[in-house]
Formats: sequence, C-alpha cells, structure tokens
Amino acid sequence: MAIALSPVERLQAGVLRGAAALPPRAQRVLGGPRRITIDGQVLDPEAQLLLRLLRLSRRPAHETLPVPEARDEIRREAAAASGPPLPVARVAGQTLPGPGGELGTRLYVPFEAATPGPLLVYLHGGGWVLCDLDTHDQTCRFIAREAGVRVLAVDYRLAPEHTFPAALDDAVAAVRFAIEEAGRLGADPARVAVGGDSAGANLAAAAARLLSKDESRAPAFQLLIYPVTDLSRKRPSYQLFQDGFFLTERQMDWYREHYLPTADAAFDPRASPVLADDLDGLPPAHVAVAGFDVLRDEGEEYATRLREGGVPVSVHRHTGLVHGFCNTVGVGRASRAAMLEVTAALRAGLA
Repeated sequence: MAIALSPVERLQAGVLRGAAALPPRAQRVLGGPRRITIDGQVLDPEAQLLLRLLRLSRRPAHETLPVPEARDEIRREAAAASGPPLPVARVAGQTLPGPGGELGTRLYVPFEAATPGPLLVYLHGGGWVLCDLDTHDQTCRFIAREAGVRVLAVDYRLAPEHTFPAALDDAVAAVRFAIEEAGRLGADPARVAVGGDSAGANLAAAAARLLSKDESRAPAFQLLIYPVTDLSRKRPSYQLFQDGFFLTERQMDWYREHYLPTADAAFDPRASPVLADDLDGLPPAHVAVAGFDVLRDEGEEYATRLREGGVPVSVHRHTGLVHGFCNTVGVGRASRAAMLEVTAALRAGLA
C-alpha cells in the first residue's frame, strides 16, 4: 500500500525531483563549493546535490530509531525519491509457500513480455531489517520495462523478528517455486534469474550458491547490485566512505547486529558468500557496485572470486554514484543511466 506523505514531505519530494532534473552545471553549483574526490573518483554532481538535500532535510538516521519507526522512515524516504510509478503491462500480488508460512510476492509483467519468457526473482535491500515490496516498487518496474523480463519481488522475513538464516530460506524457497511453477508465472524455467540490491543481493548470491548444487533448480543468472558479501570483516572502502555517502559504517553495524543471531554467524558462507570455498559451477553473474560505497570493495572482491572459480561474470563500478542508486531511477539521470547498464546485462544474461 502506498504511503501517504505529509505536505512537507510532498514539498521535499518535489524539490528532490526538481534538483535531479537540473543540468549538471547547476547541480555542481548547488551541491557544494567543491568537487568531492576520493580514491581517484569524482562524486557525480547529481549524487552530491541529492546528498546535500538529504542532509538539509534533517531526517533521522535509521540506526537511531526503534525498528518499527525506522521501517516507516525508510518507506517515506522511498516514496519521496521514487517518482511517479513507471507503467508496466500488469502488476499482480500473490503468495507462495515458504518455510515459515506464506510469502507475499508481487509479479511485474512488462509490455513486451513473451510467454513463456525470462523472469527475475528480486530480493529487496534494506539491511535484512528494513524495506518491503513498496520501497522497491519503482526499481522492479524499471527492471521489468528495461530488461523485458517478468520480475517476481519477494517479501521475505525481516530481522530482528526473524534472524539469519530465515531471509535466506525464504529466498531459496522463492527461486525454487519460480522454477518449479514457472508456467503459472508465464516464465521459462530455464531462464529464471535471481537478483537483488545490497542485503537482497547478499541473499541472491547465497541462494544461487545453495541452489546450484541441484541442477534442476539452479537459477540461470545472478544480478547483484552493490551486494553485501562479507559480514566478518571490513575492507578499505569502509574507511574511505564511512559517513556522508548515504549508507554509513554505523548503519551497516546496526544491520549486522539485528540480522545475525551470534557473532560467529558472520563466518558462515551463507551469510558471507565471499568466504565460500565452492564458488565454481555457479550461474553467470553481473555485479554492479557504487564508487562511493562502504560495500564497494567486497562486491568487487566477490566478482573476482567468482571469476577465479570459472564463473562467467561482468562487473561494473559506477564510480560517481553512492549506495542506493537503484531506488532513484524515477528521478535521477545518473542512477537511471547506471540501471540501464544493469538491465542490459540482465537482458543479455537471460537471452
């Protein structure tokens, strides 16, 4: 259900959309007195301006709120940043059987959909704690339209009510259902992919590895957008971008503490896919990372590990962008351009 924004929030949403539509030169002027350059990368003027507007809005940081309030806050942020819903041929809600009860899903059908055709099982980000089908509605619409694939978004169980591995169990069940019941979804069982962003990409990577052990239920492709791949240690990008670039080190610590039942669980390859020894035989993958993101280095390292295991993989660092660009495709040119590359990779992977 779409959230109702307050008058102030509607005004902020309008300012955000207007700022994203400005020419890059104007965005550069309004975004701050200097270009931000870190690790040889220049922050895109659109990203710099949107980050400045976010700071000026003085919205509370998610990790400072009780979980229910943090969930409401991120839903409001998503509603303000998503823009008008992109049209698709059909959106249908349905449930599928999961290990902890029925799982809510939402099926997006593009205008050009073939029957049977390719399908992406999509797992939203949000640190395994926040977000839902609504926060990523625009993202799924964009992927369906631009990649020409059906998208099955999954409302998996969240922490801290359901800690690791509950969300992963739901992800595995959803992909199995999509392959086994592909006909009911208008999909080709040989062209079912799994993907997601951030924590959702973590679940997608882990699910792909577990399912690849059974060829009859293995996905055909992995789409990993700035994935979390290691909860056991932090790489240099955590120090470089620890604060001020949307996703912060403090937020990742908060997510980790809510998601993992014990500290030792961080060393489980199901929680930290980059620690797995058996990465051979996995489906082809596309890994997209943001240049200004605490998760940048571990995403690229996972792509390297896949390649070393003989897995066909493409990786792209979107150098000027920050974490969360898949959620601003309705308002931002830079994020839209990045996601057009992501959807092109998905379309090619499922061709």
